Amino acid sequence: MEKPISPAQPSEQQREIAKSIDEAFHAQLAKANMGLSPISLTLAYADWAMHLAASPGRQMLLGQQATALSKQALTRSLQQVPPVDADGKPVREMDPRFSDAGWSKWPFNAMKEGFKASDAWWREATQVDGMSRHHQHMVNFFTRQGLDALSPSNWPTTNPEVLKKGQESMGQSWLKGYQSYAKDLMEYQTARHSADGDTLKPLDFEVGKDVAITPGKVVFRNHLIELIQYTPTTKKVFPEPLLIVPSCIMKYYILDLSPANSMVRYLVGKGHTVFMISWRNPDASDRDLGMQDYLQMGVMEAMAAVKLHTGAPRIHALGYCLGGTFLSIVAAALGRGDPQAQSLVRGQNPRRRHEDVAGLDNLPELATVTLLAASTDFSEPGELGVFIDDDQLNTLRQAMARTGYLSGRQMAGSFQFLNSRDLIWSRNTRRYLLGQDEVGNDMMSWNADLTRLPERMHTEYLSSLFLNNALASGHYRVGGVGVALMDIKAPLLVVGTVRDHVSPWQSVYKIHLLTDTQTTFILAAGGHNAGIVSEPGHAHRSYQMDCVEKGHAWMEPDEWVAQAPLFEGSWWEAMHTWLQERSGTPVPAPTIKPASVLCDAPGENVMIRYAD
Repeated sequence: MEKPISPAQPSEQQREIAKSIDEAFHAQLAKANMGLSPISLTLAYADWAMHLAASPGRQMLLGQQATALSKQALTRSLQQVPPVDADGKPVREMDPRFSDAGWSKWPFNAMKEGFKASDAWWREATQVDGMSRHHQHMVNFFTRQGLDALSPSNWPTTNPEVLKKGQESMGQSWLKGYQSYAKDLMEYQTARHSADGDTLKPLDFEVGKDVAITPGKVVFRNHLIELIQYTPTTKKVFPEPLLIVPSCIMKYYILDLSPANSMVRYLVGKGHTVFMISWRNPDASDRDLGMQDYLQMGVMEAMAAVKLHTGAPRIHALGYCLGGTFLSIVAAALGRGDPQAQSLVRGQNPRRRHEDVAGLDNLPELATVTLLAASTDFSEPGELGVFIDDDQLNTLRQAMARTGYLSGRQMAGSFQFLNSRDLIWSRNTRRYLLGQDEVGNDMMSWNADLTRLPERMHTEYLSSLFLNNALASGHYRVGGVGVALMDIKAPLLVVGTVRDHVSPWQSVYKIHLLTDTQTTFILAAGGHNAGIVSEPGHAHRSYQMDCVEKGHAWMEPDEWVAQAPLFEGSWWEAMHTWLQERSGTPVPAPTIKPASVLCDAPGENVMIRYAD
């Protein structure tokens, strides 16, 4: 009897070779698609195309809408007089790309109206019943990105403002724009191929000289952080110090920019003893630093150091962006007021390794917790969600496996992509087509000071929080013990910003669903960064604020906006008042002990820069 032929099993070496080939091929695909997974994009558009092909009724409606929008665009482009409102005033152009008067004249008005009609049609066409929610989000987002790139405002021959400026300047604006483009391209190529941080372009605002200049000392350092204690400027201070946990995605001095708009300087001037974490800018050797390291070596050891240096049994803690997410996890793990929860995180749980909690038994009590533009529920991550699915994460993992980190350039590119209309296309039009000089400021300089994220930490962050929403669902673990935000007993001050592409305020607001403690919510004007850097005296600043007590009922975000009081000015003043009301009687300002000083602020971590 003839024996059946069994397939030959590949050797381990053959498997590794095959895996290497696949990863190299995937890397080239991702590189050709700006770091995105082409498979994920293809699946999303296939989902859309197949559901649209199987929906003849939807096709009919889209056809009717295309006809109606075409007629509307033609009618408007032939109008000799600009449209007026009910009061007889000219209708204001809401899209800043077309605000110039030249767009009201033929043929540019026809181009504008044709583009607007196409944009409106595609926004409707991407909505097809039956698609997965994630795929619908991706198709809508990337279709809008493509349309924004094709806007007639982006091209020299179809932008009347560019043509007019060129004629008036005898071509000088075009020449200047070309020179700016050549200069930027050369600097980009130099930075891209440079492995030496010393060859990087100097920042417009020098760290320690123009920004991050609030006086202070580095009083604690471990492998992951430096802890800065700022020098008091008032005779008396509140007895509870304030620890600020910035995001490790960015350099900490977003909260200590030039003196006029430094949150640190403002708080110190109001009598707060302020400490700031300055995160390490990682290299390839830090690839195995994980989320637990950032929570324990970062936030928890900083808290212990604050108590050690001040003797304060209670502290205020403030976290910004991802730093706020870290702080919320630690606050939940500490479970203030719950002895059982306290014992779990402070090392009395036999299931935990000793090294997970060594030195953390003396953590201070949290008097208050302030979260600035910080996500705790990731079920609706906003535009960032388009980059988060299993295939996209696999592409990221493969890229990080080659370097050991997510590069600052990759991170900056992702954030630019989220707001490409303003950060890419409108900027390019002003700089390269109109020949306008960029007016730099401290925030733009800070934005160019790129940071990295370790491979393991970034992977765990995206997988556990974004993909699985483990924190909001009560499945996140700290040192082997599950934590829930419901365990936070300290009063909360939570700040969202109206135009936040990173942490949409409606998502930030969901902390009302996840906690049961006194919660004050502020909705500030501005975006993720500009809305937080809201110094007193800045024009056109406003915020809404309201408070709920423990045991509060749920109120939807739109309902909250409709009833929350509106205040003019900076929300920083409201934050100071809120902290003051929850602090003790001021005491004489302490001095920083010379024996504790490692170096002057801003320290060493913030000075580390990389080309990528």
